[in-house]
Amino acid sequence: MIKKILLLPFLLVYLFVFGNSGISAQTLDCQDISDLSQRITCLESKTKDLQGQEKTLSSQIAVFDNQIRVTEYRIENTKQQISNLALDIDTTTKKIDNLATALDTLAGVLANRIVATYEVGRIQPLQILLTSDSISNFFSRLNYLKIARTHDIELMRDAQQAKNNYANQKDIFEAKKKKVESLKAQLESYTSQLAQEKKDKQALLAVTKNNEATYKQMLQSALAEQRAIQQIAAGGGNAVSVGRVKEGDLIGYMISGKSACSSGTHLHFEVRKDGGIQDPSQYLSSKSVTFENSPDGSFSFGGSWSWPLSDPIFVEQGFGMTYWARIGWYAGGPHTGLDLYSNSSLAVRAVKDGELFRGSIACGGGQLPFSRVDQADGIQTYYLHIWPN
Repeated sequence: MIKKILLLPFLLVYLFVFGNSGISAQTLDCQDISDLSQRITCLESKTKDLQGQEKTLSSQIAVFDNQIRVTEYRIENTKQQISNLALDIDTTTKKIDNLATALDTLAGVLANRIVATYEVGRIQPLQILLTSDSISNFFSRLNYLKIARTHDIELMRDAQQAKNNYANQKDIFEAKKKKVESLKAQLESYTSQLAQEKKDKQALLAVTKNNEATYKQMLQSALAEQRAIQQIAAGGGNAVSVGRVKEGDLIGYMISGKSACSSGTHLHFEVRKDGGIQDPSQYLSSKSVTFENSPDGSFSFGGSWSWPLSDPIFVEQGFGMTYWARIGWYAGGPHTGLDLYSNSSLAVRAVKDGELFRGSIACGGGQLPFSRVDQADGIQTYYLHIWPN
């Protein structure tokens, strides 16, 4: 019994040290890692883990914080690379200057040696013998000619090597200059990304009022809408044909206020072709629109279709991983259409000729009404959150 009591403290120490080793490894702060690349990898791994967890406001804020830190470290790493390259470029510049000086010197020496060798080379051995004071002097002069020729060959080799080195250093210099320009562009991109990530975080906090219940409600509503959109595209919603429509014909009105799975008055406009999701921006004609709560201010439109709403048009969400999708409300994937509204009219019009279908589908405890136009070109356009006209 006494032995057991004596062993108990050691057992507790053992369990504390070894039993918590896994926890210590898991809770290792990425900021404690000195190497920037490894720190970035660590944070990216943590971000991926957080994204795989159940979505809560706190976990989403943690994702933002990690993404912000990753971008900050990338900026720091890029600045470091630019600084190192600047030193390398300075060293290479000095090498190029030294090689240029060496080439000039070798060229001058070679020019003089060529003249001297030519002049000596014109003298025949018999002339050298006759003009020599002695046999010793004769052999000395002949030996000089051999040495001079050998030195000339060595000088020519040195000159060629210096020329090759000069070309190599110039290539290295140009490559490093291009790398610096590339890194500067990357730095600008990271800086812009950091500003957007901080903006997205503040937008999330503002729209949820930093309230977990509000976030949960919005998340569930968004996910329900996404499921409804997928079901509609798969043929759900009992849509029935109501006849043909022409481009610009009135097909319905945006529901004023909140409809099923909606946070407010808006039209969800979606384009599909052969069952595949299409980016509406490639079809809608060029137009100046206002982007609200969205980072896609540079989003452009390059098609020929007319727009479903009257000017002025406001875009709440763009196509792809934009705003709500980026902050995790669309946990199942990117935003598949455009969410837009007009403050001049609730009217919704067909963007192209085709056959009009109307239906509704269950969404978030209510019915989400929608219209669909099947066009002659095989494209289907969807209009959600609208009442029939």
